[in-house]
Amino acid sequence: MKEVQKRYVCSECGHTESKWMGRCPECNSWNSFEEEIVSAPNKSKMGAPSTSLDNKVRKLSEIHSDDAIRLSTGFDELDRVLGGGVMLPSSVLIGGEPGIGKSTLMLEMLSFLSTTNDVLYVSGEESPSQVKLRGERLGLNLSNISIFCDTRLEILEETIEKLVPKIIIVDSLQTLYSSSVPSMQGSPNQIRTCCLVLSNIAKRLGCSIFFVGHVTKDGSIAGPKIVEHMVDTVLYFESAENGIRLLRAAKNRFGSVDEIGLFEMDEMGLHGLKDPSEVFLSSRGDDSLPPGIAFTSIVEGTRAFVVEIQALVVPAKSGLQRIYSDKIDIARVSRIAAILERHTDLKLSDQDIYVNVAGGVRLNDVSIELPLALALYSSKINRSLPVKLVSFGELSLAGEVRNVPFIERKHKAAADLGFDLVISPYIKGRKSSESLVLVKSVKSAVVGAFNIKH
Repeated sequence: MKEVQKRYVCSECGHTESKWMGRCPECNSWNSFEEEIVSAPNKSKMGAPSTSLDNKVRKLSEIHSDDAIRLSTGFDELDRVLGGGVMLPSSVLIGGEPGIGKSTLMLEMLSFLSTTNDVLYVSGEESPSQVKLRGERLGLNLSNISIFCDTRLEILEETIEKLVPKIIIVDSLQTLYSSSVPSMQGSPNQIRTCCLVLSNIAKRLGCSIFFVGHVTKDGSIAGPKIVEHMVDTVLYFESAENGIRLLRAAKNRFGSVDEIGLFEMDEMGLHGLKDPSEVFLSSRGDDSLPPGIAFTSIVEGTRAFVVEIQALVVPAKSGLQRIYSDKIDIARVSRIAAILERHTDLKLSDQDIYVNVAGGVRLNDVSIELPLALALYSSKINRSLPVKLVSFGELSLAGEVRNVPFIERKHKAAADLGFDLVISPYIKGRKSSESLVLVKSVKSAVVGAFNIKH
């Protein structure tokens, strides 16, 4: 029997094969297989990492459960996405493009938490002097932040066991290395092992650990998907237009995944954005609005704000319709265009369609379908919608305007910004007025929108 064997692991999903393959049969990723060396088990070999949380068998009813302990991070936006603050104990994975501000956010968080808690910053990519220079440039209090720059798992385990810090930052996950794993640093096997061991240590000691992760070309966190199942929370740090950073939760065992955190970056670091509508609404006068512009209210978790949807409809250059949209799903845009063509007699099949959202935020709320339809209609007939009009509603294939969740909150968010004209789905018991148009179909919504006095 061979002492050492090789296998090939997909860096995207963790699927293993005995030989190299060009495309992963599990996730269909191309050129994602990486070679790993697998050692045969050796009973005499010591030093293998422990992954045990508790080796005692007890009745679940006998377990003493304390009230959940949460610590504020100093950022209202980060606290919102985490579900109210950092849970103790827990493990968090945060990923994002290079230079987007992951390390800056973590260092600013540590500076705030270090005033009342022991914290540890594990740096595998920067030297202590580089981290200090960045902290001084941001004007942070660094006196209580401990830094450790050895990413060998066994040494890091001993350090954490000795210091028992409340908050640990590992920057980054791909730099960790265990001598018990016969694979190169940053390989899927190394990432899995180091993430599991450190997560279990953090939970056993009652502390929280944050792993900073790199992302792949498609924006997902580098390494197999199994890493995301090992941690309690997965956060994605994204860049929008105007220098705005968006923080989303893809997984959260201690809170909602519907929340969104908004940050802006300047020379003094990251700052939470208080009023999102300032970013997602373009600055224009109150007297005119270009054709193809429509406003709507959306709800992200506990937050409601107004966004601007932009549409441009032009004759197709090749005679075949093409749709360009990266902030709203192309399939949704295509469906709305088909509904308009069928139920409002608006010919769009020979038109190229361009759709954008001001501020660069990606919209998934079904309530954007009605304003998207109005923006497309406005662009096609080259006629502007009323400046102070907002609309929301889901469209069925039969051309119906269906009700949507949180409609009262959407109304209030729009009213707070001065939008006094609303097109909304019909609700039993309510009546239309000069400022509120209740509609049952997309055709009546179009008629109502363009009959309103500007």
